[in-house]
Amino acid sequence: MTGGHGVARLDGRRIHYRRAGVDGPTVVLLHGGGVDDAELSWKLTIEELADAGYQVYAPDWPGYGESDPHPEPSIDTYVEILDEFLDALALDTVSLVGISMGGAAALGYTLDHSERVEKLTLVDSYGLGSTVPAGSLWYTLAHIPGANAAGWSMMGTSREATAFGLGNVVHDPNAVPGTFVSDVRERASETGAGRAFTRFQRNEIGPGGRVKTNYASDLDELDIPVLLVHGEGDPLFPVHWARRAHEDIADSALVVFEHCGHWSPREKPLRFNTNLVEFLRTGTEFDPN
Repeated sequence: MTGGHGVARLDGRRIHYRRAGVDGPTVVLLHGGGVDDAELSWKLTIEELADAGYQVYAPDWPGYGESDPHPEPSIDTYVEILDEFLDALALDTVSLVGISMGGAAALGYTLDHSERVEKLTLVDSYGLGSTVPAGSLWYTLAHIPGANAAGWSMMGTSREATAFGLGNVVHDPNAVPGTFVSDVRERASETGAGRAFTRFQRNEIGPGGRVKTNYASDLDELDIPVLLVHGEGDPLFPVHWARRAHEDIADSALVVFEHCGHWSPREKPLRFNTNLVEFLRTGTEFDPN
């Protein structure tokens, strides 16, 4: 396996990405919001997929990781950026894997460009329901100047503060590897942490937690294999979204992880990677682990 980093320039904007694998089918991994980036969500997945015989690309969304910001972050924006990214790297046909915010972007892109997507994996995905459970709080915090920034800054002050903050996202912050807690703390302590996500919240979350992006009524249009992975205890996007989507997508498989919250690839990395590789190899006819 060989890997490294690259930069694509889209409309003069620098988009950084991780790269691994030298041949085989292409998989593009799309991270979520908050202080996430390609390395944080996919740290334990990128090399696993490369070793399994795939070419892997994992971009940082604008304003995350090492990518330049975008003035209007939204799912519509990210769908356009993904299209430009694939064109810039001459990636004609890919499989998409998206977590949370990245899941909605992957789903939106697939609905618009089904001819370019072989398989789709949605991980604890946004975009499958009309109202976010904590959306009222998200809406309020996004519209109070400095509120989100103060929260991220506090989360980055110590390992204990990071673990406490992760308790709102993962099933058990004491059960995740210490390296994961350290990775989150490092990002939360950076200047401007969460800034892009705050702008995203303002564009996507309305009063009462109602969302701008909801593809639930469009799922029957999908005609490719789809894997839905969800933590049973996901506090951000409820598992019943994934179960309902599984019923609505003709060719789909559903994997629900017990004792798991919102960050399946880092909370249950071995099981997550095993299921993902099996799905990419065989489609929906596999035995979930």
